[in-house]
Amino acid sequence: MSSQSTASLVDVELKPGKPPLLRAEATSGAPSWAAEHRDALRAVVAEHGSVLVRGLGLRDAADTGAVFSRLATGLMTEKEAFTPRQTYSDGVYSSSKWPPNQPMCMHHELSYTLEFPGLMMFACLSAPTEGGATAVADSTTVLDALPAELTERFEREGWLLTRSYNDEIGASIAEAFGTEDRDAVESYCRANAITFEWQTDGGLRTRQRRSAVVRHPGTGRRCWFNQIAFLNEWTMAPEVREYLVDVYGADGLPFNTRFGNGDPIGEDVVQLLNSVYEANTAREPWQAGDLMLVDNVRTAHSREPFEGPREVVVALADPVHLSDCSPTVEVTAR
Repeated sequence: MSSQSTASLVDVELKPGKPPLLRAEATSGAPSWAAEHRDALRAVVAEHGSVLVRGLGLRDAADTGAVFSRLATGLMTEKEAFTPRQTYSDGVYSSSKWPPNQPMCMHHELSYTLEFPGLMMFACLSAPTEGGATAVADSTTVLDALPAELTERFEREGWLLTRSYNDEIGASIAEAFGTEDRDAVESYCRANAITFEWQTDGGLRTRQRRSAVVRHPGTGRRCWFNQIAFLNEWTMAPEVREYLVDVYGADGLPFNTRFGNGDPIGEDVVQLLNSVYEANTAREPWQAGDLMLVDNVRTAHSREPFEGPREVVVALADPVHLSDCSPTVEVTAR
């Protein structure tokens, strides 16, 4: 059965500016419903890039983990995280710990790694009183809306991610690499084309170059696939950036992005990227019990600022290798 005909077995609501929405009645429990509708849900994601499922009544991490396991081909252990997460069970995490008043701009999860999730799964156990949506944007639409001169440069050069690990801000070495053992960290970096430099205070600085544009492993569509804007210094709130530069120096920011040749990316470029994302954003406020599936290559996602308690459980699933996505630049640590 084709993906389109499988998707047509479920009634998906399509509205401008909203992610595809499916209303569910899980009379026999959410995990059973997920198992029964797995193929149809995945077909909707293949067709539209994402789907929000409402009505499953997810209330705890255990039930959510069971749903995730039934929908995924395989759950991933996160490596190279940029912020800490709580681990509920193997492959089931809290959302990234990020200040509620600061947005997490559009990005593709782990797009700076050599193996990244093909599918992101989110479940809302507790909805905030205001804001906090996990919004989505189609990466091919975004790519087509960006100036050709800019995207052609990124295709030629790729993008560079620089990171400075310390124990005060962002993910620690142990949280990012799963170990504090220097030999193990160095082995991981060498195997994953990451240049590393240990600092006198025990901190670590890394650099890695990756493709900004890839082809979807299933459809071959060209996708704007990166975290250039989100992890750039100019996306930070001005007072946060000024504080970090003052404390750690311009080269010691927890993370920053550059053009692939090492040139700085100007504030104007970051503002342009974020404005194009915003013009192509679909959003729907979370309700407690919601489930959301996102094709991580085709679709960028963000987290909007919020007020009140917000508990969202996350799984990174169905690993994809960069080498299967027609990267435009050679993978180098640089």
